[in-house]
Order: sequence, then structure tokens, then C-alpha cells
Amino acid sequence: MRRRKPPQDDFHNKERWLISYADFITLLFAFFVVMYSVSSVNEGKYKVLSNTLTGVFNAPERSVVPITVGEQQVVGGRTESDAVIAPVVTEAPSNSPTPVSSSAPDSAGRSRALQELAGQLGQEFSQLIETGVISLNADDEWLQLNLPNSLLFGSGDAEPHYDSFAVMEKIAGVLRDTDNAIRIEGFTDNQSIRSGRFPSNWELSAARASVLVRMLVMEGIDPARLAAVGYGEHQPVARNDTDEGRRRNRRVVLLISRDASIRGAIR
Repeated sequence: MRRRKPPQDDFHNKERWLISYADFITLLFAFFVVMYSVSSVNEGKYKVLSNTLTGVFNAPERSVVPITVGEQQVVGGRTESDAVIAPVVTEAPSNSPTPVSSSAPDSAGRSRALQELAGQLGQEFSQLIETGVISLNADDEWLQLNLPNSLLFGSGDAEPHYDSFAVMEKIAGVLRDTDNAIRIEGFTDNQSIRSGRFPSNWELSAARASVLVRMLVMEGIDPARLAAVGYGEHQPVARNDTDEGRRRNRRVVLLISRDASIRGAIR
């Protein structure tokens, strides 16, 4: 009697587990790819988002109606509630010596203090200054720190690089305990951008300056000391018909004033 062959269907059924196993491995691979992509956090976006949310939820309540302190008095044909409220200054008796503020040194003293700041920044960025990446200039009234955009931002973008946070931390560490006014100026080359976010180089340069202002505030610098200005392509320091010239024009400049008032420092 001949030996019976096993049915053909039974032979195929033994191999069907391979299909399910392959599907499982594929899904497992996709799962780990998604988990890896979710775990990659952009440090720049995270810090900016964190600071924004903190400012929103910790912001004090604001009153639309002006708060009147004391009785209303007529000042120049209008009530005090309509006038600008100024702090009350008590006049010292005539026989008392006029107090002299020791917190406001003379111009010479502030100029010396500005030179000391220049020396501190020079030490912090000595390697980058020696290699020509950063330039530092100072006179009796202004300290100018020139930073290339490539050190801080991506091409055509105002999102800070990860390394830019270390740069701004060093700058804030030198300026945090001073009262000098700080003006941050953004510049671009003459290449048009015209993106949905930045219609022109004006918006791009202003956004980059504003981002650095926010980073300094995050590092403890008083916002009242800061100002952000965008010049776009209209204040070049080199010709825009060469790659090297355009690279030099793409920059952010930190101007540190000898004075404490930011409005008085802007000329």
C-alpha cells in the first residue's frame, strides 16, 4: 500500500505565521521611529515656548480703569485723573544739604566702567575674537559687539541655534549686574526673502533682534534696558556682489551704551 501524501493545504498553513510575524516587526519598527522623533526636542523652540507660557500664566491682572490715588485736583485745566501721574517728591528744607546720588557716577566714571565691560566681554569671547568670528569695538560712549548671523540663526530664519544660548548666557553674565542700556540691531544682505513668515528683510532683521532681546530677558536682564531695531539690507558694511560681502552684512550688533536710559541712548 502506498503512503498517503499530506494535503497541500496543510503544508501552506504551516508557513502562514511568517506573514503575521513580518507585520508585527514592521509595526514595531514604525513604533520606535515615532518614539524617537517625538523624543527629539528642539532646545530653541522649547525655551522660547516655555518662556512665553510662563509669561502668560504669571502675568498680573490689569485694570482698564485708571487707579486714582488721593483726591482729584485741577492741573492745567484738567483733573489729576486725566493728567499723567508722577511720583511725589518731598522738597528738602532750605537749611538741609542737597542729597547727592551716589548711584549715578559722572560721565568719566561711566566711560571707565564701559571699558571694563569691554575687557570682560573680550575675555569671554577671546577665542572667537582671535579667529575673526566676532569683533568688539569700544569708545567713550558705546561698546559694539558684532555677531554673525551664522553663529546665532539658520539661513532665512529667526529661530536661534542651540549654540546661540551659550553665547547669550555669556553676554548676560557680564551685563546682568550693570545698568547700561542695550540696543540690539539686526542686519541682512540684499537677497530677497519674501516668505510667508517674513515678507521682507525688514521683518527678518527685526525678528532676529527681538529674539535676542527675549533671550537676554530670559537670562535676567531688565527689559527696560533693552531695545530691538531691524535695518534689513539698508545698512551694509560690505558690498553685496560677493559671497564674502554678503556674509559680513548678515549680522547682529549689540550696542551697549555708557548711559542707563535706553531712550536717551538711542541717537
